This record gives sequence, C-alpha cells and structure tokens, in this order.
Amino acid sequence: MPDMSASASLAMTQLVTFAKEVDEDKVTPGVLGFIVFAVMALAVWGLMKSMNRHMNRVEFTEVPDPKADSGDSAEAAGAAKPQQG
Repeated sequence: MPDMSASASLAMTQLVTFAKEVDEDKVTPGVLGFIVFAVMALAVWGLMKSMNRHMNRVEFTEVPDPKADSGDSAEAAGAAKPQQG
C-alpha cells in the first residue's frame, strides 16, 4: 500500500504553489464552470421535455368496467352494512 502521508504532502506543496499564482481578487469559475453549467442545463431541459412527452401519453379518464357494472350496486350495499355475528 502506498504511503498516503507522502502523497498528501506532495499534493499540498503543489496546491500551495498553485494557490500563490491565483489572484485572490479575480477568482472566477472560468470556462470549465460554464461548460459544466451548460451541460447540466441541457440535461434538465431534455429531462423536462421527456417528462412532458410521457405525461401527455397518460390518459386520466377512467373507463368503466362492463363486467363490474351489474355487480357494483350489490357489492357496495353489502360492504356498507357491517356483518353481524
């Protein structure tokens, strides 16, 4: 297993030198930040478009069952009365 403290100290020395080069008054997200934001915006737009398409395919009206039409009134009346026993 590699020595983690050695690699951590090496990373810290490289980051410290990089931090000295960055102007503290001009920190911006840059081109990479814009690209990441644009990709995320396009992904959300595509997901919303897909969701809209799927929601338009859903039929919200309930179709009555012809088999249950004759037995519904008898079952509903029987279910409304509690059983005595």
